Amino acid sequence: MHISIIIPAHNEEQYIVDCLFSFVRQSQPPDELIVVDDNSSDNTFWLATDIARDHNWIKVVQRSSIDEHIPGKKVVDTFNFGLQQLSEFDIIGKFDADIILPSNYFEQMRNHFQSDWKLGMCSGLLYIKKNNDWVYETVAKKNHIRGPIKLYHKACFDQIGGLREGVGWDTVDVLLAQYHGFHIKTDASLQVKHLRPTGHGYRSKGYQSKGEALYKMRYGLPLAKLALFKMMWQSQNPLIYIQGLEGYLKAWISKKPRFVDWQQGNYIRKLRWRGVWGN
Repeated sequence: MHISIIIPAHNEEQYIVDCLFSFVRQSQPPDELIVVDDNSSDNTFWLATDIARDHNWIKVVQRSSIDEHIPGKKVVDTFNFGLQQLSEFDIIGKFDADIILPSNYFEQMRNHFQSDWKLGMCSGLLYIKKNNDWVYETVAKKNHIRGPIKLYHKACFDQIGGLREGVGWDTVDVLLAQYHGFHIKTDASLQVKHLRPTGHGYRSKGYQSKGEALYKMRYGLPLAKLALFKMMWQSQNPLIYIQGLEGYLKAWISKKPRFVDWQQGNYIRKLRWRGVWGN
């Protein structure tokens, strides 16, 4: 079972060394790891290259892109650039450069995929540091596969059509995997350290893009309001609700292209409403 990993990285010199060493220290490392340096202005590329020299399964490449931060799209574009560098794979992973994996991460992932032939996506859970403790990052339920540490079976990745370019890519992929009949799984025993909490550095445009993503996933306005309210409650930031709703309505008025078709959207709404009512 050939596992290939892509890490999009932009100005990650503070985290990239610890991240890559957590891959090197794996009991069963991935077969291939590609770090895509996306237009960094710091030492990310050189630090990653130094580590890659001692490990022939690690490759570091550079991508030139615009400096503007485009939430969601930029990281997916960088991932897709790395995808073009890969050989054949059975399992493909998209990982962030600010995480530290437990040493048995890929050993466990191989076990999960080998034991369930319908498993389409799998991950551990993310933990952030508060005071001197590592605590679960409560931006999502523990059954949600988080974007910084997820693995896809090739059959699932191909069926969902790869990653969508925009905020919400790491939610719609999980929903589409289930739409196509694949299982999803999180392993609570695999506690991954997330060195930079989710949402760090978010601005108004980032909050609006959350609402736009809900529109693109065809949530419908009532369900989108509930989702935004939940985000606001978890973060204790009312701007997420206000500006997220603004982003949803702007996308609706301008008729922006959707992530999913009508039939997929109908499935997503039913799945989400069942979650709301606890069914």
